[in-house]
Amino acid sequence: MSAGYEESLRFAVLGRVRAWHGDTELDLGSPQQRVVLAALLLRRGRPVTVAELVDAVWGDEPPTAAVSVLRTYVSRLRKVLKPERQAAEAPQVVVSVADGYLVRVPENSLDLRVFERRVAEAKKLRTAGELHAAAKLLHAALDGWEGTPLAGLPGPLAEAERSRLVEERLTTLETCLEVDVQLGRHNEVIATLTALTGEHPLRERLCQLLMLALYRSGRQAEALAAYRRTRGTLVAELGIEPGTSLRELHDRILAADASLEPSAPEKESYRLAPATRQAARPAQLPADLHTFTGRQAELKQVEELSSGGGTGPAPMVIGAIGGMAGIGKTTLAVHWAHRVADRYPDGQLYINLRGFDPTGSTVTPAEAIRNFLDAFGVPPQRIPASLDAQAALYRSMLAERRVLILLDNARDTEQVRPLLPGTPSCLVIVTSRSQLTGLIANDGAYPLTLSPLKHSEAHGFLVRRVGAARLAAEPQAAKEIIARCARLPLALAVVAARAATHPGFPLHAVAKELRDSQDSLDALAGGDPTTDVRTVFSWSYEALSVPAARLFRLLGLHSGPDISAHAAAALAGLPLRETRSLLVEITRVHLLTEHAPGRYSLHDLLRVYAAERVETEETPQERARAVERLLCWYQHTVDAAYPHLTPRRRRIPLQPLPEGCNPLAFTMRDQALTWCETERANLVAAVHQAAAYQRPDIAWRLTAAMWGFFYLRSHLHDWFETARVSLAGAREADDRTGESWSLSDMAAALTAMRRFDEAIVHLRQAMMLCQRLGDTTGRSQAVGNLGNLHMQVGRLDKAVEYTRRSLALDRASGNAWGEGIALANLGDACQRLGRFDEANDYLEQGLGVLHATGNRWVEGVTLDILGTVQHRLGRHDDAIQRYHQALETHRDVGNRWGEGHTLGHLGDIHLATGRPAEARARWREALAVFEEFDHPDAKEIREKLRRLEEGARGTEHTRPGADPADVGVRPADTSTT
Repeated sequence: MSAGYEESLRFAVLGRVRAWHGDTELDLGSPQQRVVLAALLLRRGRPVTVAELVDAVWGDEPPTAAVSVLRTYVSRLRKVLKPERQAAEAPQVVVSVADGYLVRVPENSLDLRVFERRVAEAKKLRTAGELHAAAKLLHAALDGWEGTPLAGLPGPLAEAERSRLVEERLTTLETCLEVDVQLGRHNEVIATLTALTGEHPLRERLCQLLMLALYRSGRQAEALAAYRRTRGTLVAELGIEPGTSLRELHDRILAADASLEPSAPEKESYRLAPATRQAARPAQLPADLHTFTGRQAELKQVEELSSGGGTGPAPMVIGAIGGMAGIGKTTLAVHWAHRVADRYPDGQLYINLRGFDPTGSTVTPAEAIRNFLDAFGVPPQRIPASLDAQAALYRSMLAERRVLILLDNARDTEQVRPLLPGTPSCLVIVTSRSQLTGLIANDGAYPLTLSPLKHSEAHGFLVRRVGAARLAAEPQAAKEIIARCARLPLALAVVAARAATHPGFPLHAVAKELRDSQDSLDALAGGDPTTDVRTVFSWSYEALSVPAARLFRLLGLHSGPDISAHAAAALAGLPLRETRSLLVEITRVHLLTEHAPGRYSLHDLLRVYAAERVETEETPQERARAVERLLCWYQHTVDAAYPHLTPRRRRIPLQPLPEGCNPLAFTMRDQALTWCETERANLVAAVHQAAAYQRPDIAWRLTAAMWGFFYLRSHLHDWFETARVSLAGAREADDRTGESWSLSDMAAALTAMRRFDEAIVHLRQAMMLCQRLGDTTGRSQAVGNLGNLHMQVGRLDKAVEYTRRSLALDRASGNAWGEGIALANLGDACQRLGRFDEANDYLEQGLGVLHATGNRWVEGVTLDILGTVQHRLGRHDDAIQRYHQALETHRDVGNRWGEGHTLGHLGDIHLATGRPAEARARWREALAVFEEFDHPDAKEIREKLRRLEEGARGTEHTRPGADPADVGVRPADTSTT
């Protein structure tokens, strides 16, 4: 590499990681790729091993191909840093050494090195008494910082180095301010020191400088007040008194020690702007949070809004940051504002509009405008009386200026609109718990609704406040804390503060406190209202109308992950139209999230808050009625879907609907199936809630009504759990009818899970119980299912015996539906016994009956069995034809389980006829279906694919794995009407 090229490269890590060749900035690629470059640059020409780089990028959880990916990053960096390098030319910027890499660039090409050199030279000058020169170098060193070091980079290395560099900058800033005070610039540093002491209340050196600057400015009382604040913080948070030097300074100020007065300052080679001009250029932003972390995606989004895109004035941009209480709206807004403040040289305005203040002292637009005019130095006598005139003067002051305006905690659009500039070139940032729809629709605001932090961001949040070492020592406790706080920044901050102020507390003890109070918000109570999660939530809750507040707290009774508008109407016992209006009101203040059209969810901590409210504000009777309405709504709506999924199957006996409960109706099968899939988690939760509320009558009916859905979609775990809970509840309540239905449901779920012997036990109990109850239909169903189960476990003679008994019962009762199923099962048993002609006769007869009764479901399974018969007879073309007919039927009725099996059988026959590529394709399709539902048959398909890849050419003429359970009609298919 030529010396000229080498000298032309520049690198920055004091902000975003960047690089330039001359004046051209280079594209350094992804954040992970920039981590690699940063790790090499920070090592200052010394080697970094591959293992160290992997740890820097991914920490304890590197991907499987981490080393390969890392080498790709290095290769890309080499191309970016020296694009014209020939293939045969050895790399000269990023160089391979032993088991790693190093970077060869001049020391002064890195901004960090320039910073360190300037600080070191300033230290020497100060020691020599050359304060002006030292100050100049220190200011130059600090001006070289773009922002947060290594901004936007993930990984443990970036986190650790970022903390170190931030501390190094703060120490340098303290030294710079101290020199400024020595030079007599005490008036000019007070604002900076005030902000810094607020941001770092435990740093006594900053407090000393602030006290001295205030005293020398003739503000003795404020200097003493600054001491009291710092002492109070040290005593409250650490239990210690201030250090000797701070106490001595306090005593000297109290005594008005003349030696504290400054000597006449020397003439300076540069000065800050005069005070009158500073007043005309407001800088009102609150201090940026030095522990800010995460929100990189959101920052990128808002940065793009304020990027301008030209040298002239950019058009006015309004960014509306919304979200629930405690989500970090103000923190993000202030951080964003600080990052872009330099683009608005005419000043930054800030006001807390107190839109959701519990005292009701909302800032009026007139008050806000008067504050802003005062910040611009407008004399009070020049400020007009009317709001319109004040707003006109305010807009005139902003005309032709580039000003950043941060309007924090707005209540609604009406409060914000008078504060908007009338001309381009300004940036307005608004935060609110309200959605500010009018501002977005009519004023062109860009909405950004914050969600809880990602897990990695929440982890980084705790690292910045508690320390990486404590989290690394107890990773499981850290993970539980994040989960218990539901990744809400305010909750994490409260817990982090407790952990930080009690460094001797193990994190697992903190996690246990949260675990023990999981049904309340007691563990998230901060030291003041602004950091008490319950109080902060209450400010939004109390802004709701009475009906909306009632609906919100009733939502705390809903046990599922989300709720539809129709279900919410049933819960509240209100008309749908009124309920939708209330849901909009609750959503508008971000107490509820509409994550899909007409579907709403509560943040985990808001769910706890709603549950606390409903417990204290609603009577037990009203809570019970609300839960009953909701559960009955789910039960009757599932029952409305039932005949579309399992036509002509025996219906579940239902109870009357409570008042105010209006279930849905369905006109098409796909509509019913889609609704069941969408509500699956809520339906399962409803079964468990019914059992918990001592309503086993609802639990078993709801489970029974979901039979067809569970079968079609193979949700085996949900099927088993709901049946288990229903059976236990029915037995405890001595509900024999419910017990018989639940025994059948348990048997069906167990069969689907291939736990055949357990299923047989449950079916025998169901058969005997139905006989005692005089339930002929239920008994016939159990007999048929027992026949099918015996077939599954290979007891074919018993299978034939039970199935013939079932066929006789069905024919005697005129049950053609059950007759078709029994004929199909007899055909399956015969084909397993090798009696192919007899099997074919039964199957063809069954097919005719099934077709006549419209039982497309079992018709598809029967066609599949006929394909297997043809396959075993060596009639491959006929078999393929039958399989394709079965596949078409399965897909027509939505039987994904059957579709997977038939695809597997097609793969078998393709392999048997010497077409391995087609076999592979069909098996992969089958595997995708089974993996979709975590079906146990996925394992067998994987094994077939593995053998195929190894070159095995199986020519089995049975169903996959030669397991009889793969062939038979599922036990629930033998149900009668």
